Amino acid sequence: MRIDVVTIFPEVFPGALGVSILGRAQERGLLELAVWDLRAFTDDRHRTVDDAPYGGGAGMVMKAEPFLRAVEAIRAVRPSEPCPVLLTSPQGRIFTQARARALARLPRLLILCGRYEGVDERVVELLGAEEISLGDYVLSGGELAAMVIVEAVGRLLPGAVGDEASVAEDSFSAGLLDFPHYTRPAALQGRAVPDVLLSGHHDEIRRWRKREALRRTLGRRPDLIDEAALDAESRLLLDELRFGRA
Repeated sequence: MRIDVVTIFPEVFPGALGVSILGRAQERGLLELAVWDLRAFTDDRHRTVDDAPYGGGAGMVMKAEPFLRAVEAIRAVRPSEPCPVLLTSPQGRIFTQARARALARLPRLLILCGRYEGVDERVVELLGAEEISLGDYVLSGGELAAMVIVEAVGRLLPGAVGDEASVAEDSFSAGLLDFPHYTRPAALQGRAVPDVLLSGHHDEIRRWRKREALRRTLGRRPDLIDEAALDAESRLLLDELRFGRA
């Protein structure tokens, strides 16, 4: 997969994307990350990328033309491949694990990093860009958000993670938060690992993990329960949790 990122701060990259899973994925050719300086696509000697907003108001707005030129140049690198465009923006839809899985199936992805008061609306309109937000808060710019998107998508590429079962069991993969995890020692400062995890009974362990994932989700993110695809056993366990029987 190739991911292109357009930013006014290319020196920020690769940052965390150059180490660990994402770093190895790039070394092995599973992921190609290309970073572009938006100022290279300006047409004035000051390399201007922003201007005052029509209608007045505080702050500056990122100009449309540099983004349009950048996307045209990037798409020309592999003109035969579809290249969907994402724009990091607080106005976008919340980025989810399901969206990351869908994006990981694409051969290419282009991320535009927003900044200042926002980006000229015609960037979205003319490019058909999908606006993506990490959550209900505001960052100074979209670079960190772009890194999160690349990390979330890149780790899902086949071969990126050594044990692909660990990816399949991540939080949100089944629509729920993950169950609690433990390792050695079995007892620590008066806190013991649950007996079932030491029992060797695989079906009991599986059921405990499923119940604890439901318990954690119900307590911390109950909004996820309604959207999760629960099997009959999970629905039974959920009823037990809700009515205090587990």
